[in-house]
Order: sequence, then C-alpha cells, then structure tokens
Amino acid sequence: MGATEFDPVRDLELALCLTPGLGGAGITRILTRNAVGGLSPAEFLSLSPKVLKEEYGLSTRSAQALTDGAAGVRDEVLRFKKQSHAKPVRLVTLQSSVYPKRLEAFCKDPPGYLFLYGNMGVLSTRTFCVLASRDAGEDDLEQVERAVEKGVLEPRTLVTGANTAAYKRAAVVPLRWGAPRILVLDRGLFAALGEDLANEPFAAARLWRYRFDPETDLAVSACRPFDAYMPGHNWQRDELVVALSDEVRVIRARPGGNVERLARQAEEAGRSVARDG
Repeated sequence: MGATEFDPVRDLELALCLTPGLGGAGITRILTRNAVGGLSPAEFLSLSPKVLKEEYGLSTRSAQALTDGAAGVRDEVLRFKKQSHAKPVRLVTLQSSVYPKRLEAFCKDPPGYLFLYGNMGVLSTRTFCVLASRDAGEDDLEQVERAVEKGVLEPRTLVTGANTAAYKRAAVVPLRWGAPRILVLDRGLFAALGEDLANEPFAAARLWRYRFDPETDLAVSACRPFDAYMPGHNWQRDELVVALSDEVRVIRARPGGNVERLARQAEEAGRSVARDG
C-alpha cells in the first residue's frame, strides 16, 4: 500500500490514534477486545456507531469518525502516511512487542501508544536523565551540564525533554560529543520537528547541527503527530523522561514539586536515583 492509500488492516492502529476523542486507554480496550473476539480490522471498521458506542464505550464523536471504514479520519491517516513516508517513523501500541518495557514497569497508566522517530537502537542502551525544577538558577544549570557530560562520556544515553531551561541545557551536551539523545516531546512529531521532521528543536544546538538527525537520535511523542502543545502535556513528558531512564540524577527539586514526586516514584520502581539538592 502506498502513502496515498488507506489499508484497513495495516492502518487500523493509526486510524484509532488519529480518531478525535479517543485516548490511549480506549485504543488499548478496542485492540484487546478485537484480539480476544477474533474481529478483523475490516470487520471492526464496518460496525455501526451504535455498536461502537454501546459495546466499545466510544463517544458519539469517536464512533462517527470510525464509521464507514474510518471515513472520518482517513484524511488525517493519509496526511500522516504521506509526510512520514520513507522516514524512520514508527507507531507502537501497548500490544506491540517493541513497546518500551521501561514504561510498563514505571508508569501506573502507560501511554496507549507512542510515535517514535529515529534511532530505535538507543532504547536498548543504558539510559539516564538529569532533572532540575523550573526555578533552577544558573549554578544549577551549569551543574546539569556537567552531570550530563559525565553520563554521556561513561557512556550512557541521555533522555531529556525539550522546553524547560534544564532540558535545553542538557539536550545540547550530547551534540558536542556526537552522542545520541532520546528527546521526549510535549506535542506531536510534526508540531515539534516540522513538516519534514528536520527541525532541531533547540536553537543552541545549531552550533553543532542544523537539522534533527534521526540516524543518531530518537524522538518520542505520546501525542497525535499533528497536535500542538496543550496544558497537561508537561506532566506526561516529565513522567516519560524518567520512565525511560535507568538512572536519575536530581540537581534541584522543589519540595512537593513534580521533580521530587518523580524521583520518589523512580526510587519505588527500583531505579538508581542520585540527589544533589
């Protein structure tokens, strides 16, 4: 099937992820129920809105979008396939054998799906993150850089976000050494990296590299690929940063804040946690 065609078998998971009003839990429920009941993708997409609502618990909006062979989401599916064609973009759901086991072991409610772009091999390396609260000062941020450099040279793979001062300072360090990064995004792949998935999301990174390099780095998003940032994405991004990390280094944690909460959760999950402040 080409980038301009819709295949009910191959594209069902993508169609579900692009269905308005349908979240990860609902997608997992649908895929699990279909697997247990032996319902094929084509059979599922032929169900009436009434059945989708009564038997699958879908909202009216979601059920209507999936009616008549996912007619309500086909344009978004084809748009995604066209823009991601020949690029190393992968959709993985909880049912996938390559879904990151670290997330299942850490998150109480792991995302029902992830969009991954780039070097999947980094998921099998030893990973770490360096955290600092939003009130981190310049001394804290310099300490973040030193901690990241130490980790990169050991070597381990940095996991970081994209839009706090600490994340930005951390994310450019691996570029100095040609080391890989795992970037957890708080919006969709195309919203963060541009229509051709080539934008380097950090202005400071352009001293070393002008374009995002999918052969080296991996971008991870639990958002629909065209979704812009929305309130509430921050907490999910931060949880995924820590969940994907084997080791957690805390430079500054505000008492009662999100960094402190995630550090405690990491300790409870058996991750290595080092605290500097």
